[in-house]
Amino acid sequence: MHDHENETSPTVSRPSRRHLRRTWVAVPFAMGALALTAACNPYTAPSTAGASASAPAATGALVAPASTDLGMVLVNGQGRTVYDFANDTGSTSTCNGDCAHDWMPVAAPATLPASLPGVPADLGSTKRDDGTRQLTVAGHPVYTFEGDSAPGQTNGNGLTLNGGLWTAVSPAGAPPATGSSSGTTGY
Repeated sequence: MHDHENETSPTVSRPSRRHLRRTWVAVPFAMGALALTAACNPYTAPSTAGASASAPAATGALVAPASTDLGMVLVNGQGRTVYDFANDTGSTSTCNGDCAHDWMPVAAPATLPASLPGVPADLGSTKRDDGTRQLTVAGHPVYTFEGDSAPGQTNGNGLTLNGGLWTAVSPAGAPPATGSSSGTTGY
């Protein structure tokens, strides 16, 4: 009986080993291909929490008015909502270091346009602690929020983070008149 088991074991176990080997080789390749596809696919749908039904399209403009769930707000050239920080004093930004990683300053171009269509607020710039130039709207530095993963989201509006209140900016340079989640202004 002992000899019989040895004769059948190699015959039975070899196909199983080949099958297992193919499975173990195929699984990492499939998982790698899936991860690569997800990482490289520009059409992967991000979260749309806080986005309006029709998210603003990227305009390429410095800032532009767009309709969101808060009403008309300013968005940057990629359609991301623009915010101001209540702790900023005048045109001086107080959001630096880790704060500026969560709330990215909107860069000011070397030459500011005299005006932008649909934006009655005065545009300007301020020098940040790191020496870069930041856009100001109605005299206040403006930012985008890392928590907005898609154009038109307003997840940062009404948040108190980094020591102060963050508010979406209207084309006039003030908080939007409707839809404010906090009920208070950023100024």
